[in-house]
Amino acid sequence: MPMRKSTLKIFALGGLGEYGKNITVYEQDGDILVVDQGLMFPDESMLGIDFVIPDTRYLEKNKDRIVGILLTHGHEDHIGAIPYLYPKLNRPMFGSQLTIGMVKIKLKEVGIDNPQASVIKAGDKIKLGCFDIEPIQVAHSIPDSFSFAIKSSEGVFIHTGDWKIDHTPISGQVTNIPRLAELGIEGVKMLIGDSTNAQRPGYTDSENLLSKSFDDIFFNSKGRIIVTSFASLINRIQQVINSATKHHRKVAIAGRSMVNNINMAMELGYLKVPDNTLIDIRSLNRYRDEEVVVMCTGSQGEEYSALVLMATGDHHQIRIKKGDTIIISASLIPGKEGSFYETIDNLIKQGAHVIYGKGVDIHVSGHAAQEELKMMLSLTKPEYFMPVHGMYRFLSAHAHLAENIGVDHDKIFVLENGKVVEFENGIGKLTNIRVQSGQVLIDGLGVGDVGKIVLRDRQAMAKDGIFVVILTIEKSSSQIVTSPDIISRGFIYMRDREDLVREARQHCRLLFKNHNQKYPMQWDMVKKMIREDLSQFLFEKTLRRPMVIPVIIEV
Repeated sequence: MPMRKSTLKIFALGGLGEYGKNITVYEQDGDILVVDQGLMFPDESMLGIDFVIPDTRYLEKNKDRIVGILLTHGHEDHIGAIPYLYPKLNRPMFGSQLTIGMVKIKLKEVGIDNPQASVIKAGDKIKLGCFDIEPIQVAHSIPDSFSFAIKSSEGVFIHTGDWKIDHTPISGQVTNIPRLAELGIEGVKMLIGDSTNAQRPGYTDSENLLSKSFDDIFFNSKGRIIVTSFASLINRIQQVINSATKHHRKVAIAGRSMVNNINMAMELGYLKVPDNTLIDIRSLNRYRDEEVVVMCTGSQGEEYSALVLMATGDHHQIRIKKGDTIIISASLIPGKEGSFYETIDNLIKQGAHVIYGKGVDIHVSGHAAQEELKMMLSLTKPEYFMPVHGMYRFLSAHAHLAENIGVDHDKIFVLENGKVVEFENGIGKLTNIRVQSGQVLIDGLGVGDVGKIVLRDRQAMAKDGIFVVILTIEKSSSQIVTSPDIISRGFIYMRDREDLVREARQHCRLLFKNHNQKYPMQWDMVKKMIREDLSQFLFEKTLRRPMVIPVIIEV
């Protein structure tokens, strides 16, 4: 149901206490303003899941009241859910030229050619319902990133998005400190701030630091160079192209999203690529190893990504060989450790030299560290503060920084997804309202059809296997015709445990006989009884609990 119109409500449907699926909602006078629609990569317990997106049923029920969707920048954790959510909401989106370009690529892949998507620029003044919006330029690891000043009758609310202080960014787009300071002087009611690096002391390094590192690696590498990063890190791609040009190497691109983003960024002028630098991946073998660089996807060990296919020997154009240098220029997303390190091991086994991790300067964060976060708080001087974007420990650390800067402890809101902060007559408070939020799991073409129960079943089968018992029953007498058939997968090798299989058959026959005397023909009860009793029997024998699946066939 709609919230009361006289107040401003702010809540997140994702991004709090987790890494990814960022989406924040502002609601006042019947108008709803949404900031970002991101996805989250699954952790390794989410078997078979491709992506996780926010539960937006509240927005779907109230979609006619959505006056706009603001997009801070083009990273997956901020725009990745749009292909799944736009068909449900179909509301106007607003973002920078690069961000909207990336959104259009994503929507085109799902058959949407002309979305409601408008390009806005830093400094523009936009009226959306009862909200006045001003995009503010900030530095990040992708060009055209925005913070938003959101103005309502309750005051000015600054939503930082992802940002850092970088005086020498590759894109040339620095954080607009003077405008943030002006807003602070005018009066900021609440700062809603990125907490990713709230536990990291000092300042985040400039992206420019990486240029020398790439040059050094390129100078010392005599074979092929393969660089992997996120396909949306346009600044990083530019640095690789710059080093390749300087060291007289051609650049080939592997990975659909990398190809699409590079083509779009070149077309819009965000990537500067000298003529005759890019080559088709299929023509790679026409050049000597020391003449080529490959930019590819797969920095997190994602299944079917270009780097993973190379690591497993399944890539159609590239076979890893001794002398190859692999540069993994990205930070590791929590939960992806297994696939990430497995990919590295597979590359090393094939003779590649793999450069990754914190010991070398091949990646810098795009997020503000503690001293920069303090600077933002000092510049904007918010009366209230709400940390967002990060695990709960990051939110808590950011809250402590704000309190140390001078924000009143009682005016700092460390929330969970769905919890609502309310402003009325300039006074903010935490309410008892909880908006429905949660996770929607994406599995192939399925959106939301894999829930907690299905995921739990997958985890159970992966851990202890399955044990299928097939009972053939004579319909007229309700008696077992033959000895129960048993199929085991991932639990025991039946030839080695014939004794256990024999005991399990006998146990099933006895269970069926005893139960059938009391409740004949109630097959649902029979299957439930077999499932529970046989599961306990197998646990007592093996200390493992496979998924037991009884099947009853009447003849």
